[in-house]
Amino acid sequence: MSILALLRWGLTLGLLIGAPLSWGHDISAENALFVQNLAGPAAGPFLYLGAKHMFTGYDHLLFVLGVIFFLYRPSHIVLYVSLFTIGHSTTLLLGVLAGWQISGHLVDAVIGLSIVYKAFENIGGFEQLLGWRPDSRVAVLVFGLCHGLGLATKLQGYVASNDGLLINLMSFNLGVELGQLLALTFILLALAGWRRRESFERQAFLMNSALMCAGFILAGYQFTGYMLA
Repeated sequence: MSILALLRWGLTLGLLIGAPLSWGHDISAENALFVQNLAGPAAGPFLYLGAKHMFTGYDHLLFVLGVIFFLYRPSHIVLYVSLFTIGHSTTLLLGVLAGWQISGHLVDAVIGLSIVYKAFENIGGFEQLLGWRPDSRVAVLVFGLCHGLGLATKLQGYVASNDGLLINLMSFNLGVELGQLLALTFILLALAGWRRRESFERQAFLMNSALMCAGFILAGYQFTGYMLA
């Protein structure tokens, strides 16, 4: 399948298909009620909620998978994950503290497109279409900012009190990064085993094509939700 055909197919699929799982940034009703009932500093609970969010936030994890898919050197993995972490943490903290109100549908749609972007880059799509490749480091940082803003947008609807807000936010953010580290460990172990197989190079294109389609589905669902809201 050509790059253009893959793009058209993925975009069409994204506009036609939606799934409840596309609410990747939502906090469960049980956890939302728990957060709303908290008063004052609660470092432990927010640490746990942050770790749980990241470890079960498949949209984050799909993007991270795309980022490290072809990274082999530990220094490169640390660099790119650090850029994503800096972006994610910055807008999470600033977004809640400054009270930024942005459509959750639009932010989540951009997050879906971030998965498309990285997978498209992995299969050499930019070189084939444009003849050049954008700086991956800049892209990862920018999309990290979007991912953090998505979480900040949702979290504001659940935090009912400003008492202890900074401590709770810092704890939540630390939990997010710990959850990311744990998930990243599992992803790297799985990739390490897969890369040793002769079929890896052949299957890598299919895997990144699947990532693109997943991103288009997430984005299409959120765009539809925004238009119907």
